[in-house]
Amino acid sequence: MRIIRGKYGRRRFDVPNNITARPTTDFARENIFNVLENIVDFEECEALDLFAGTGAISFEFLSRGCTQVTCVEKSAIQYGFIKKVKDILKDDNLVMVKGDVFRFVDTAARKYDIIFADPPYDLPNFAEVPERILASKMLKDDTIIIIEHSKKYDFSHLPHFYEHRTYGSVNFSIFRIGYKDEE
Repeated sequence: MRIIRGKYGRRRFDVPNNITARPTTDFARENIFNVLENIVDFEECEALDLFAGTGAISFEFLSRGCTQVTCVEKSAIQYGFIKKVKDILKDDNLVMVKGDVFRFVDTAARKYDIIFADPPYDLPNFAEVPERILASKMLKDDTIIIIEHSKKYDFSHLPHFYEHRTYGSVNFSIFRIGYKDEE
């Protein structure tokens, strides 16, 4: 795993072979973060990384200056790897939650500036992910939500849809709460 830019830019961490997560490719991660850089100032943001996997997205948010990043991961193996990297970086701005993402989304009351979700593509209730986030109490008037998904899904019909981006086989649907007053 490579952190692309920011204070931890170019740092590499060996991902254990027993991790079952499908990490976002460096190419796709670099491009989606370039898009986000033109929308938000990371140094004023609190971010949430759902289905954190290797933590690559969380560490990219931290590296680019987010004031706090919360990551949610259910797998003990993936959670352990994220903890190991956090300890190496000695970054206390990462809040780790080991648990079920759906339960977290349904009960969380903290509001975030950016919410990133990268569910396993074969998750049986994958299509519910953006709907549940959009219905949650975690949204501010200007929250940005990014859902990583396969080409199988089209979320453009959902409220607050902003744009769709594709990088190789990786698709991102971006939602912006309050953008242009929902014209």
